[in-house]
Amino acid sequence: MAKTKDINTENQILEAAKKVFQIKGMDGARMQEIADKAKINKAMLHYYYRSKQLLFEAVFKNAFALLAPQLNTILNDDSSIEEKVRNFTSNYISFIIKHPYLPSFIIQELNRNPEFILKLKEQKGFPNIAKFKKQVILEIEKGILKPIKGEQLFINILSLNIFPFVASPLIKAFANIDNKEFKQLMNDRKTEVANFIVNSIKT
Repeated sequence: MAKTKDINTENQILEAAKKVFQIKGMDGARMQEIADKAKINKAMLHYYYRSKQLLFEAVFKNAFALLAPQLNTILNDDSSIEEKVRNFTSNYISFIIKHPYLPSFIIQELNRNPEFILKLKEQKGFPNIAKFKKQVILEIEKGILKPIKGEQLFINILSLNIFPFVASPLIKAFANIDNKEFKQLMNDRKTEVANFIVNSIKT
């Protein structure tokens, strides 16, 4: 009789894997360490996930699935570009404060396995900036925004929001701050980044 996968055990594995990947990265993580942290044996771990790559992808997809709907809603609703910038910045930073491993996951996986992002792009709900780009053009024509390509604006938004989390050890060292102070700095950026971008694009 075939075994039945238990959702609680699977969630336990994913939570353990998330913590190990956050500390060790994809290459440094070991399946035995993940099994130990999940309080199961290695055979059970392999029953749920046959390889470390599959487990990594499951952890990544699980986290990304929480963020993608929020991003899609912001990019495709009827709010103004200014509101989109403010909402995107606030939601993204709040999300990454709760899931600080995600930016590093993305960078690691982009460098190690670019094909994985292409597979992720094919999934339903992957963020689409087509409407955002059209709206940028429309607001430029109305004299609301200075001339800028939608892609460039989106890259600016991503960069200013993502970089501090990817480079958090460097920023903590430069600013001579601890984890608590860094978290407060990131919360402050919800307003700081939004104001910086909005002031740079509005006429």
